[in-house]
Amino acid sequence: MVEADPRPRAGGTTGRVAPGDGGDLRAKGLGGDSVGLLGSAVIGVSTVAPVYCLTSTLGPTVGQVGVRTPAVFLAGFLPMLLVAFAYRELNRAVPDCGTSFTWSVRAFGPRVGWMCGWGLVIATIIVLSNLAGVATSFLYLLLARLTGSDAVAALDGNRPVHVATCLLLIAVATAVSYRGMTATKGLQYALVGLQLAVLAAFVALAIAKARSGAVPTAIGFSWSWLNPLGVGSLSAFTAGLSLSIFIFWGWDACLTVNEETAGSERTPGRAALLAMAVLIGSYLLTAIAAQMYSGTGEEGLGLGNPGTAGNVFAALAGPVMGRALGILLFVAVLASAAASLQTTFLPVARTVLAMSTYEALPPSFARVHPRFKSPARATVWAGAATGVFYAAMSFLSENVLIDTVYALGLMICFYYSITAFACAWFFRADLRRSARDALFKGVFPVLGGLLLAAVFAKTLVDMWDPSYGSGSSVLGVGSVFVIGVGLLVLGGALMLAMRRRSPAFFRGEVLPRSR
Repeated sequence: MVEADPRPRAGGTTGRVAPGDGGDLRAKGLGGDSVGLLGSAVIGVSTVAPVYCLTSTLGPTVGQVGVRTPAVFLAGFLPMLLVAFAYRELNRAVPDCGTSFTWSVRAFGPRVGWMCGWGLVIATIIVLSNLAGVATSFLYLLLARLTGSDAVAALDGNRPVHVATCLLLIAVATAVSYRGMTATKGLQYALVGLQLAVLAAFVALAIAKARSGAVPTAIGFSWSWLNPLGVGSLSAFTAGLSLSIFIFWGWDACLTVNEETAGSERTPGRAALLAMAVLIGSYLLTAIAAQMYSGTGEEGLGLGNPGTAGNVFAALAGPVMGRALGILLFVAVLASAAASLQTTFLPVARTVLAMSTYEALPPSFARVHPRFKSPARATVWAGAATGVFYAAMSFLSENVLIDTVYALGLMICFYYSITAFACAWFFRADLRRSARDALFKGVFPVLGGLLLAAVFAKTLVDMWDPSYGSGSSVLGVGSVFVIGVGLLVLGGALMLAMRRRSPAFFRGEVLPRSR
């Protein structure tokens, strides 16, 4: 429940006063010191789902920029790295599980902060529903490979069976998250370790076979692959950049468990940077190895083949790793989607917990389980919302579901850019103290925010065209635009409703702006 004044401070259950300007933070009752540096970094990597992201975006990115895919991955990594610096600095001063919501409230006030929190919550619900669908598809694909039965594979195309399986996976993931960080951490070590081990094996085998001269599609590595200036057009670069930004989303999950992390002021920020390093290393090595083996052609095993673009690893598993080891690649994709499905509950549940604790949402969401020390009510509601959203979208229209996923990029750029700008404004009085403060608290976050804001604006313009996404439209306007902007407008309407219910928060009395 929401604590009464005098308010205990954030920092797990210890009641520590946060350093810097975090004196108005409230404790949530979460289990302190449940996660260390490694566990926090694993959560960040797991939420991103690297194997799933690679199998679903490597082909489309190659289709846009060809052999420059590694360069575009690097370009997408840059704004995320700059924003990660902002998260690290803000977490040191204000280690609160509300992260983007709490920080943007402190910097820009309750209205901007509420909308920033809404952007994170709705983006996460969309991702959760998408991950459940992906995990279901790969589950039946794996079972079909193991049994050799086309009938098993066909079950994924049966809408009631597919949705029922999705709901079951969502329920299991919700139950694991409900049991707190101890259960989450143990499961994630195994699933993330499996993903990285299988990726390492794929990279080694693909490079070795490509260099053997026995693969007709193989091409030699060139350092020019890492040069983004070689992309043919700005539109192709922007399209590839949007895909590459998506494959890094989720690393900030390790910041949302800061109140449950040992050394909550510094460990989560370090874990975020460690997770980012693991991700960019994995993406670059896998992209280079896949290109060396398959090339970028539009036929056969070529990465530009539209027939395999949506699931590159399904096409390359057997040729690269053989039948026995190839099964492990399917297992790794399933593990990636399942692991991310479970950890993605962490940021949405803790953001809702924080918003409720600070009276920006109804107080019932602030309830923490007395035994598991987890945001029980918020976790259950996140699971229920995900299940209802996916089932409704699936039975309503497949196009609506696809366009909702396309609208995800808008939400990601929205709340990441606000958080980056919040860092510079929150620390505005520190920027002249040292070159280090000027760079990491000002220049880098602003640059990252500007880059993501530019992608937000360009995506918004592109979404207006009905050809963007599934090709559906509403009154001549692209349905992706309608969904993306509609979700933001819905957030504004909910904010106005909460303003009437919780006037103290919106007057700045609960979580005041930093002066």
